[in-house]
Amino acid sequence: MPLDDKPKFDKSKLPSRYVSVGPASAPHRSYYYAMGMTDQEIAQPFVGVATCWNEAAPCNISLHRQAQAVKLGVKAAQGTPREFTTITVTDGIAMGHAGMKSSLVSRDLIADSVELTMRGHCYDALVGLAGCDKSLPGMMMAMVRLDVPSVFIYGGTILPGRFRNKDVTVVDVFEAVGSHSAGKMSDEDLHALECVACPSAGSCGGQFTANTMACVSEAIGLALPGSAGAPAPYESRDAYCEASGETVMRLLAEGPRPRRIVTRKALENAARIVACSGGSTNGGLHLPAIAHEAGIDFDLDDVCDIFRDTPYIADLKPSGKYVAKDLYEIGGVQILLRALLDGGYLHGDCITVTGKTIAENLEGVVLPDDQDVVRPVSAPISTTGGVVGLKGNLAPEGGIVKIAQMTELKFRGPARVFDCEEDALEAVLERRYEEGDVLIIRYEGPKGGPGMREMLSTTAALYGQGTGGKVALITDGRFSGGTRGFCIGHVGPEAAVGGPIGLLEDGDMIVIDADKGTLDVELSEAELEARRAKWQPRTTDFQSGALWRYAQTVGPACKGAVTPPGAKAETHVFAEI
Repeated sequence: MPLDDKPKFDKSKLPSRYVSVGPASAPHRSYYYAMGMTDQEIAQPFVGVATCWNEAAPCNISLHRQAQAVKLGVKAAQGTPREFTTITVTDGIAMGHAGMKSSLVSRDLIADSVELTMRGHCYDALVGLAGCDKSLPGMMMAMVRLDVPSVFIYGGTILPGRFRNKDVTVVDVFEAVGSHSAGKMSDEDLHALECVACPSAGSCGGQFTANTMACVSEAIGLALPGSAGAPAPYESRDAYCEASGETVMRLLAEGPRPRRIVTRKALENAARIVACSGGSTNGGLHLPAIAHEAGIDFDLDDVCDIFRDTPYIADLKPSGKYVAKDLYEIGGVQILLRALLDGGYLHGDCITVTGKTIAENLEGVVLPDDQDVVRPVSAPISTTGGVVGLKGNLAPEGGIVKIAQMTELKFRGPARVFDCEEDALEAVLERRYEEGDVLIIRYEGPKGGPGMREMLSTTAALYGQGTGGKVALITDGRFSGGTRGFCIGHVGPEAAVGGPIGLLEDGDMIVIDADKGTLDVELSEAELEARRAKWQPRTTDFQSGALWRYAQTVGPACKGAVTPPGAKAETHVFAEI
């Protein structure tokens, strides 16, 4: 917004009127004076600047710096920024132990805490900064739930590490644990790798969940074009942050608000970019959750229909060879969107936070010829998206698998059943499995975990042991965006509610056909019914606290594992108080 063309705001029509206008707000204003605010600042709109800054992991460590740039943009456009923070649970550190049960739960808690802060203080608009996996969808869920003028900005990817003249990421370290357990890597080499894999601030460097959802933020229209690309340490991120602050003030004056942006078409665009980039299977969980906040029916089936119909065009890790920094250097997310639009796979008429459509934002963007990070849709890596859905008598509510760069899409083998990830990981590290086995990890779903853990420690150990394509893994839990191999997650109904995965026994023959989209166990319906009659529900060790509360309210994975009823149950929206 040009600084000489600033809108005039009528505070009597904004939520902040309840805490800043009139004699009844004198006590509230006394608090603002206590923080050094001026009369002019109190008279301006209040903009929440929400970050997930903390010292838990490199994903979040630069967000405080970036928030200061956002605040400069808000101030330049005659707004008053009010910075606040919320939590994150960082998957790279929570992975492989009970701490991962907190990860997905944190997504909903992030959305809830942003909502409560905005409601409690009557902020008029929101800029949300996020870096780690669940904080991105959590922040976007809050924006759609509140429906105040909002702009999302990603904290940025980490720079790639270098090990033996190759770019590496933290997933290489997880896979190295498997190589080490198989005697293929020495103690010294493992230590040398862990010391160089993560050389800067920023989120995990491949097309894992954080970078996948960063791509979504642009494709869905909640982020400024190009804002997802620059790595976290780059000072150029600050310019996008400042512009996001100015943009949210224009949105406050002119719109559009999040629910006009996040439409069915916009969600389809978001699913396209997950599929074409070989993105995280977690996209199949987070997109339905964002849709739920807008009151739109868009479940795992809808997401997977888009996945299957989208060409896979970006050669990104974990399945490909490039990292997020390489995508940025050829033009970033806008290049992916341009390729999809040129191929007829994008709804170009969707409105975005710029006030323009996706197509208008992409004017002048050209897919470069002198690179092989992103291919045109006319010459894809494969004609089917890098992530597909599966259904069958083992997964009536569906499951999801990343097939990017996989050559064999069928698998048949006997089940090896584990009732928690720890038992499965121990068996893998001790190599107590056979080639051709289908490892089943159950009671790890949203309710049964509780918390629907990711299984990167187990899948990466398998891959590091050289079993890619030789062993399959199926769970009612989740997989990291860094997972590769024949690994099927989100299987529903989950074991904790009596789903078929909970009825399996060692030796049952499992049949997977990712080409046809099927997942079955070779058991008759009569045998399944007989086992179901004997099945008994289980209790967990989490009978109090946040994990207990989550288990009481969480819905199935196919609907996004959401906890509140969503927009369809609303009788009012915060933005309209």
